[in-house]
Amino acid sequence: MKAESIAEIKKNLSAITTSEHEYVESLRKDTRAGVQTALKQFDRKIEKQAQLLKKLQEMSEFEEQAYQEGYQSIAGIDEVGRGPLAGPVIAAAVVLPKNCDILGLNDSKQLSEAKRDQLFDEINEKAVAIGVGLVDQSEIDRINIYQASKKAMMLAVEKLAVQPDFLLVDAMTLPTQTSQQSLIKGDARSISIAAASIIAKVTRDRLMKEYSVVYPYYGFERNAGYGTKEHLLALETHGITPIHRLTFAPVKNYIK
Repeated sequence: MKAESIAEIKKNLSAITTSEHEYVESLRKDTRAGVQTALKQFDRKIEKQAQLLKKLQEMSEFEEQAYQEGYQSIAGIDEVGRGPLAGPVIAAAVVLPKNCDILGLNDSKQLSEAKRDQLFDEINEKAVAIGVGLVDQSEIDRINIYQASKKAMMLAVEKLAVQPDFLLVDAMTLPTQTSQQSLIKGDARSISIAAASIIAKVTRDRLMKEYSVVYPYYGFERNAGYGTKEHLLALETHGITPIHRLTFAPVKNYIK
């Protein structure tokens, strides 16, 4: 009987999710270097999956505790865009299904853009409900960034198609009668807040890329409105745009 090619073996391994599978055990007896290399790659994949599953379980503890206390619909809430000199602050509220199986959820700042985009699509596909709240730069200037962040979070919750009975909020307490828990660094500790972090960041980053077409000198597609050297130089050279936050230093230094 002709031995399987390395390509065939790799294809077969891609469909297997456990290292204890009898097919895998049989391959360990194959002395070909290509087979052993394929097995090492397979083992690394299985180990990474195990680590992601462990992380998912650890980050589900706050949700599980809320379920045990009798809550049925848990929303994670986070915002992005407090620090930039331009653009809105955007918040997201996400209700994930019970026993959520989205591997890789984490603080959006710890993920690559490609990974955020992939998770953004998966969250949109699997979430029970998603709400997004936006507060623009003029409102930020009027009520301050802290209040604007809180307002964006409240708007995100209001836009949920399924209203939650429990909120997990990243480092904020919201003015609502709904039961809630505030978590410092919640986007790295709760899957629901992590999902909200990803939705908010991808949404805002994409919006800032759209703004970069209208205002091409500031590098918004790269800096999302943060005060990079490129952005500050453009402020000095080209002045303030309609999306800049006039109460933020150094923007206010360029008000004429």
